[in-house]
Amino acid sequence: MRQPRQERGVQTRRQLLRAAAEVFDESGFAGASIKDILQQAELTAGALYFHFESKEALARAVMNAQPDSIVPWLESEGLQRLVDITLVWSQQLRTDPLLRAGVRLTTEQGAFGLRDAKPYRDWGAIMADCLRVAADKGELQAGVDPDELAEFVVEACTGMQTYSAVASEERADLGDRVVRMWRLLLPGIAVPTVIAHTEVSEARAKELLRAASAAASASAAASKGGGAKD
Repeated sequence: MRQPRQERGVQTRRQLLRAAAEVFDESGFAGASIKDILQQAELTAGALYFHFESKEALARAVMNAQPDSIVPWLESEGLQRLVDITLVWSQQLRTDPLLRAGVRLTTEQGAFGLRDAKPYRDWGAIMADCLRVAADKGELQAGVDPDELAEFVVEACTGMQTYSAVASEERADLGDRVVRMWRLLLPGIAVPTVIAHTEVSEARAKELLRAASAAASASAAASKGGGAKD
């Protein structure tokens, strides 16, 4: 049977975001055309403009979708969750068009007339939530401010990925940089017993990425199956 209209709309929007991300990642905002995005998505202009009023609106949506490819698939809590977010991010930024395009557009947005800090603030809010849980669990040293530390981690990651994009091919050294960041930061923010049990390594990043990919695939399959039954 046909999918419900609402579910078809969600899938169409997701399809447009993914196609736009692939085009923006390759060509940037200025080099991407609506025609290219529609060809990539295999959809009509009517479908695009039903969901997004302009190329700029589509770019904003891609910029703001960055956490969606990471956060929903992690099961850890507190400080380990924050570390895991950055570990998976360092791997996904090499391969995931949605994340790559979001980072590229956020960095280059001034060139196409935007000045929107929302993507950075969204990451900061997610990270601050992790740190508040960490504080409640007694994982943080006295005096550590979750909001201040979260903003610093966002700033550090922003700088690291920019540096890595220049210093290595396809940000190949970004994982090493993230691991080093935590080895430097943890002694100043976490209690010693928590440092000893916090896993920070590229091996963990790859393990988390495999688990996240499997969970995302299972969720997509379940969604398609549910639509077919309705």
